[in-house]
Amino acid sequence: MAFLLAHLSDPHLAPLPAPRWSELIGKRVTGYINWQRRRRFIHDPAVLAKIVADLKAQAPGTIAVTGDLSNIALPEEFVRGRAWLASLGAPPDVTVIPGNHDAYVRAAAAEPERCWGDFMRGDDGTRGFPFVRRRGPLALIGLSSAVPTAPFMATGRLGEAQLARLAETLVALAPENVFRVVLIHHPPVSQASRHKRLTDAAQFLRVIGTHGAELVLHGHDHLHMINWLDGPNETRVPAVGVPSASAAWGMSKDAAAYNLYAIDGVPGAWTCEMTSRGVGAAGTVMQQRRLKLFG
Repeated sequence: MAFLLAHLSDPHLAPLPAPRWSELIGKRVTGYINWQRRRRFIHDPAVLAKIVADLKAQAPGTIAVTGDLSNIALPEEFVRGRAWLASLGAPPDVTVIPGNHDAYVRAAAAEPERCWGDFMRGDDGTRGFPFVRRRGPLALIGLSSAVPTAPFMATGRLGEAQLARLAETLVALAPENVFRVVLIHHPPVSQASRHKRLTDAAQFLRVIGTHGAELVLHGHDHLHMINWLDGPNETRVPAVGVPSASAAWGMSKDAAAYNLYAIDGVPGAWTCEMTSRGVGAAGTVMQQRRLKLFG
């Protein structure tokens, strides 16, 4: 039977914890104002609960979460983030990487690893990025594009060292009978403004173009997205993004959804069918589309 991978992103867990005045300094001030004026109406915990319940009903073999559990990286948000991850499943069954909101300020940059480390650690127990988790036929490769930025900026960056390690990881996995899934928060191809982009996307694309992968999964733009990246030897690699898993219908961009990937086959003859399930106008979660990516 095909192995089932579930992917969701950007839950932006609500409600926002009440911050202390001492915590509202620097970028958190503008983020807090933005939350109160706009974002608290978009990210609905009831919608997220429906998405999670529907996802669990599909009984996936493993779950990937591509960041932005928090909003302005308050200490309590990381505690709540761990509880939410645990509600999805045990650390071996749930893989998370951080997003830019999880590194919203420099003081919080180490909090994802401290609080969620069991969910973002490789099978060998080592910390840092990239990490590798083998699940069924998959090799999940976790990256971090989360870096603290100035107010009104939401850019991401992998950095030369992480990109070099990614290349080494892809090379090492190539001879194995694994379906390589790269997890990254920022999309490598995006229509978003420059202040939200992955600043070293060109370098990431070169690594994929040279060493290949079977699938790239991301969040960040809060949209249904598919871009086909150039791989080696004229192959094509789908890079797929999902909306925020808590986005209320009709409030902003695409409403909450997640993707399921049914993966089967062997290297050179993989099959991968994607099913998107999301919240409709009536507030129920339903299948929105099914697409055979390859095979």
